Amino acid sequence: MSSSAYFRYLVDVKDGLATPASSITINNTSISRDHWHKRRATGGKRKPLRKKRKFELGRPAANTKLGARRIHTVRTRGGNKKYRALRLDQGNFSWGSEGTTRKSRIIDVVYNASNNELVRTKTLVKNAIVTIDATPFRQWYESHYALPLGRKKGTKLPEGDADILSKKRSKKVEKKYKARQRLAKVEALLEEQFQSSRVLACISSRPGQCGRADGYLLEGKELEFYNRKIKAKKGK
Repeated sequence: MSSSAYFRYLVDVKDGLATPASSITINNTSISRDHWHKRRATGGKRKPLRKKRKFELGRPAANTKLGARRIHTVRTRGGNKKYRALRLDQGNFSWGSEGTTRKSRIIDVVYNASNNELVRTKTLVKNAIVTIDATPFRQWYESHYALPLGRKKGTKLPEGDADILSKKRSKKVEKKYKARQRLAKVEALLEEQFQSSRVLACISSRPGQCGRADGYLLEGKELEFYNRKIKAKKGK
């Protein structure tokens, strides 16, 4: 700083237009996972034996929101990478009983056992219960079994879907479909969801670590349990 600039700075400090250098504090705090900065169980203070270490650091939570895909990479120990998903709107979901996986759009966050605030802010975390678009699973089911799924009786099907179900097939192929259809049973509660084109799913990946919101469709006892919880929450 030149002498004239320094003089102007002193005048500004005097007039209250600038902050004196002595009162400027640099906030050097960060999230730390060490234990030695905490007090003892007795309430006594500990003397710090060393400075902060990189291996004791903590990072802010990702708080992945529901929205257009945005992922940041984080350099971690050993030059490895973490994929910090800030926003996601789709994922790969597995239909366990049918042994198939489809990419589907995440529509909404409806339940979280740990915190209702995560539902209100539509935050995607592991074990969050979400509603997803059922169309990819219905399309797969109808092409695999040649049977309608979640269709109300008497409703006219779209052209593409009607073609799949009423397509002419050879006797050999027809026999193959007939064998499949014997095992094509979908539980009533899940089929009911397919009628609204939205199914409940659970996120099993960690969006803040791997940058993906993958999971599985809820079925059986688990589906009954979460259905009950969601209805109870709506009734309040």
